[in-house]
Amino acid sequence: MHFISRQCRAVVTSVVLGLSPLPVFADALSQAIKIESATESAAIKSQKKIDGLDDRTRKMLEQYRSATRQTKTLLTYNAHLKKLLASQEVEKASLEQQLQQIEVTQREIVPLILNMQRSLEQFVQLDLPFLPVERKQRIAKLQEMMTRADVSNAEKFRRIIEAYQIENDYGKTIEAYRANITLDGVTSSVDFLRIGRVALYYQRLDGSETGYWNALEKRWESLSDDYQYPIRQGLRIARKETAPDLLTLPITAAVEAK
Repeated sequence: MHFISRQCRAVVTSVVLGLSPLPVFADALSQAIKIESATESAAIKSQKKIDGLDDRTRKMLEQYRSATRQTKTLLTYNAHLKKLLASQEVEKASLEQQLQQIEVTQREIVPLILNMQRSLEQFVQLDLPFLPVERKQRIAKLQEMMTRADVSNAEKFRRIIEAYQIENDYGKTIEAYRANITLDGVTSSVDFLRIGRVALYYQRLDGSETGYWNALEKRWESLSDDYQYPIRQGLRIARKETAPDLLTLPITAAVEAK
């Protein structure tokens, strides 16, 4: 630019002095203008390249920062997944051990259920003969259920425990109910009085006969008329028709099993 200015001043000075500029100065001026124009164009192109490089650099820097953040996030997530996998492996091992234990329990619980069912059946047979139809039906249903494949062992165990609970409750309650009894080959309807599992009495509906179950002899025996009123009163107490009271009743003495 300094060179171009000197050339321009030389031309202007020649014109002012009335001197005709030589062709060489005209060519030099034209060449200088072309050089200046080319230089400006190159500078513009260079600036555009610089701006473009700067934009690409910023984009690459942003991409690098984004990649760095994602890498850090992925590393944190991978570390978390490793902990989860380790925990799942421990849980898997625990479940496998539990499954093995379940298989063992399944093998052991079936004989237990069958033994409990047979024991309950024998117990009912040896017990006082109260509610015979209801109790036999319960035992029969348990027997039928034991051979059913569509009933799980857990349900079988629940039902057998439920039956044991019912039988256990009989020993803590008194009950009056009406059912048939066969005496001397004759079947008739009587009122039964059950006092826990201690004693079982009967009384004809007209009150003409009163008796009890002799647990030692395994048979029904009649009682004297002295027990007619106590048995009737016991029936009323069991039905909650009167307040509880002391009763004088015969009870079979317990004997030591041999």
